[in-house]
Amino acid sequence: MAAMGSAGSTTGRAEQAEQAEQAAAELAGRGIDAVALGWVDNAGITRVKAVPVAQLPHAARHGVGAAPCFDTFLSDDAMAPGTGPVGDLRLVPDLSALVPLAAQPGWAWAPVDRVTQDGDPHPGCQRTFTRRAADALAARGLRMRAGIEVEWVVDSPPDGAAYGMDRLIAHSDYLRDVLRALAEQRLAVLQIHPEYAPGQFEVSVAPAGPVEAADATVLVRQTVRAVSVRHGLRASFAPMVTAGAVGNGGHLHLSLWREGRNLAGGGQGRYGLTPQAEAFLAGVLAELPGLLVLGAPSPASHLRLVPGRWSGPYQCWGLENREAALRLITGSASEQANAEIKCFDGAANPYLVIGGVLAAGLAGLDGGLRLPPEVPGDPAAAPGTERLPHGLAAAVSAYQASTVLRAALGPELYAAILAVRRAEAEKFAGRDEEAVVEATRWRY
Repeated sequence: MAAMGSAGSTTGRAEQAEQAEQAAAELAGRGIDAVALGWVDNAGITRVKAVPVAQLPHAARHGVGAAPCFDTFLSDDAMAPGTGPVGDLRLVPDLSALVPLAAQPGWAWAPVDRVTQDGDPHPGCQRTFTRRAADALAARGLRMRAGIEVEWVVDSPPDGAAYGMDRLIAHSDYLRDVLRALAEQRLAVLQIHPEYAPGQFEVSVAPAGPVEAADATVLVRQTVRAVSVRHGLRASFAPMVTAGAVGNGGHLHLSLWREGRNLAGGGQGRYGLTPQAEAFLAGVLAELPGLLVLGAPSPASHLRLVPGRWSGPYQCWGLENREAALRLITGSASEQANAEIKCFDGAANPYLVIGGVLAAGLAGLDGGLRLPPEVPGDPAAAPGTERLPHGLAAAVSAYQASTVLRAALGPELYAAILAVRRAEAEKFAGRDEEAVVEATRWRY
């Protein structure tokens, strides 16, 4: 489908409708009856409207109505104070990302861009924010490849050792079906394995451009959820599923590229970094306190950010340092070099995460920043190493102090995120860990 910048023109919408006519015919021929139109709100919840396949051309031309109040929905479906019932937006499907759902027979899925009644981009659209940040990077002759690891826990009895073959055997049919569904949906799986906690697994798919990587994350999560249902299981991507245990991360891997060359490897800087890659990562590291509001958005997120659990609770970087928030990975070849941000989790809206990281990296590039000294060991034992904000209220304060994020998000999206985080911080204030986990376990 054409870029959403043309969504408001008669020609652009007509072209979209023509493409949708062809897509609808192809889907109907494959036995698809309906298309789920999905987006992720500021609380990290995937929301959806659906249309019969025959209505897809109408949706492509005119969009599907959705109230703007979704911008201030909380994870429990309440709305932040001050949210009104007035207004309407249109959900316009991106046909280039349309895919039949392997684990939901008869259904297809497409991510949407949210536009105004006049067809202009909605200033609160998170997917548009990611695209805008990617375009700003492209204007500098650069692009980012990204991928988010997806971790989840299923509600099965304890099933063996962490990372154990016994756990893989116990769930081999289930994981095989996850792999088959993802492959059928044209997602290239790099690896899948049991994780640390009981019933916990992780899957990683191939990196892609910023918007495409966020789309893939949403699709992976919902595919895992659908396969789980077919196996009589519930899947949780929540930051914490069991109080006091290891939680679900949503680690973001990224690399910076220019003209086919990976700038995270083969350079003259530390561990092969080029000056541009170092400046980009230095910008990300500097903005991590405020970025927690985007990447660790739930009160439960801060129960996960505990030292000693490889969750990245310290604002530092290091080569292959899994306790640092920013882990540098050289790989076995310069093309594989990348950085991993470990302090993000499964409650995050992937569009906000990737767009926010792009904005922070761009600020680092524009400022010519350099990375501070590396922390090669346990950050808790390194003098002067700062912990990231602990608790949602502290993260909100850091977010409000970030001029970079305020400018990048724009006033409407910035304010909506702030309203949601403040409301959730107030809602959960004073609750103990078990109560927070119980309230959020099956929301993600």
